[in-house]
Amino acid sequence: MIRVLLIDDHQLVRNGLRKILESAGDIEVIAEGATGEEAIELADKLSPDVLVIDVNMPGIGGVNAAKQIRRKHPDIQIIVVTAMSHEAFSYALQEIGVLGYLSKSSNPEEMTDAVRTVNEGNIYMSRDVAQQLALAKAPGDTASKMSELSDRELQVLLMITKGMRVQEISESLFLSPKTVSTYRQRIQEKLGVNNDIELTYWALRHNIVELH
Repeated sequence: MIRVLLIDDHQLVRNGLRKILESAGDIEVIAEGATGEEAIELADKLSPDVLVIDVNMPGIGGVNAAKQIRRKHPDIQIIVVTAMSHEAFSYALQEIGVLGYLSKSSNPEEMTDAVRTVNEGNIYMSRDVAQQLALAKAPGDTASKMSELSDRELQVLLMITKGMRVQEISESLFLSPKTVSTYRQRIQEKLGVNNDIELTYWALRHNIVELH
C-alpha cells in the first residue's frame, strides 16, 4: 500500500480526494490536515510515502510547507494541487525536488496515476500544468523574480496579498512589526512594485494568488 498524507483546507475537497485515492485499492490515506503547519507536524510523525498538498492554504501555505518537508524528509514524495497553474511556484518547487503537479480540475485517474508515479520517484504533471509550463517564458520573468525571494519573504508576500496588516503578520509569524516591514520593503524592491496594492495586482496578474 502507498501511504498518503492529504492536506487541504477544504473538508469537502479532502473527502473527495480521499474517496478517489482509496478507491484505487493500492493507496491508503493515513491522515488529513488543513494547514501547512499540520502538514509538517504529520509528516514528522507519520513519515508517509506521498504527501498531497494544496498550494493556497492558511498559515505558512502549501509551498513553504512542501519546501520544509522536502528538506527534512527527502524520501517523502510530494504532489502539489492547485486550482490554477502556478508557473512561478512550479519552477520553485521543481528546484527542491517536488515531483507531482496537479490542478483541481484533474480527473480521478490522474490523481491516482500521479500518486503511483511519484511514489516510484518519477515526475507527474497534469496536462494543463504541463501546457502552462511549456508556454511560459524562460527564466527571467515571473519564475526568476520569485526565485529571488526567501522562504520568509514568500510567506509575507502571500499574507500581504490576503489583506493582512503588518501587525497581524507579525503576530502570526512571531516577528516584530519592524522586521515584517523590512521584509515587505525587500519584496517590493525585488518584484519592482511600490506598494501593497501594486504587489497584490502583480500577484494576481501572475497567478500567484486567486480571487475568491
